[in-house]
Amino acid sequence: SCSARWHRALSLNVLLQTLFQAYAKFSGAPLKVSVVDNTWRGSRGDVPILTTEDNIVSQPAKILNFLRKQKYNADYELSAKQGADTLAYIALLEEKLLPAVLHTFWVESDNYFTVTKPWFASRIPFPLSLILPGRMSKGALNRIILTRGEPPLYHLREVEAQIYRDAKECLNLLSNRLGTSQFFFGDSPSTLDAYVFGFLAPLYKVRFPKVQLQEHLKQLSNLCRFCDDILNSYFRLSVGVTRT
Repeated sequence: SCSARWHRALSLNVLLQTLFQAYAKFSGAPLKVSVVDNTWRGSRGDVPILTTEDNIVSQPAKILNFLRKQKYNADYELSAKQGADTLAYIALLEEKLLPAVLHTFWVESDNYFTVTKPWFASRIPFPLSLILPGRMSKGALNRIILTRGEPPLYHLREVEAQIYRDAKECLNLLSNRLGTSQFFFGDSPSTLDAYVFGFLAPLYKVRFPKVQLQEHLKQLSNLCRFCDDILNSYFRLSVGVTRT
């Protein structure tokens, strides 16, 4: 069996942490979660990591492959075509949705100063609480600019407008693909469901002052139902910064 400990940090990797916890729930992997909030590991992007008695595994693809080799596979019933569709939708999420989610949490000033920074700072020991949130915000902005700030989008406002258009289009595609189904490939959750949940649940459950992307998500009732069903079925507590 896979007796492992899950290390997560209060960092930009919160989406990955949610994703992997969902995958562990779906596949039945017996993981224990440890919060790493008192070192510089989170700011360097070294989490989440998976540790067992004999292994230390990092990087998303390697963690998933390790769990699958331990017979914890959420995709064993998928066809080859469904496996290919999974890879295509994961690429879509990372290209089209991730920049807008990072912007919503870490770059949009009202959200950052009202919600994200206070929440993360309250869970990081002093003096790191004074430093790490700002470093995370700059890291998110740099990632957005490096990946999306190419011609013809030279100015930040143009980049922001484009990433939100792309994100809304991505949400629409996910909604159309899910339809009335409980999960993306039928009655059982798979890797794709874990990825989608990892991206959507934090966005769905946080109470932001600026809610452009969140409002669009809430108009897609099947995606909201998808998040609620997984939270109710697999998680006793809501993910991330929850609504009050």
